[in-house]
Amino acid sequence: MQTRNKMFDDLSQLMTNAMGVAQGARDEAQTAMNGMIDRWLADRDLVTREEFDAVRTMAQKAREENEALKARVAALEAKHAQ
Repeated sequence: MQTRNKMFDDLSQLMTNAMGVAQGARDEAQTAMNGMIDRWLADRDLVTREEFDAVRTMAQKAREENEALKARVAALEAKHAQ
């Protein structure tokens, strides 16, 4: 009976170790895949969300300044036409 318990203990220990190795391999594979994806994205010259938002804000500001300048030019032209 004692031998049987030892066998189950050994089998249990073996399975626990195997699960630890599998988890380590999974983590290693995931890290490698994330690195490959990061390099692929960097090679594509894509912009980050922060960069996109900054450029969009600059474009909005330029449009607003353009509209203000149009209104100013129109007012000066109307004044000059009198």
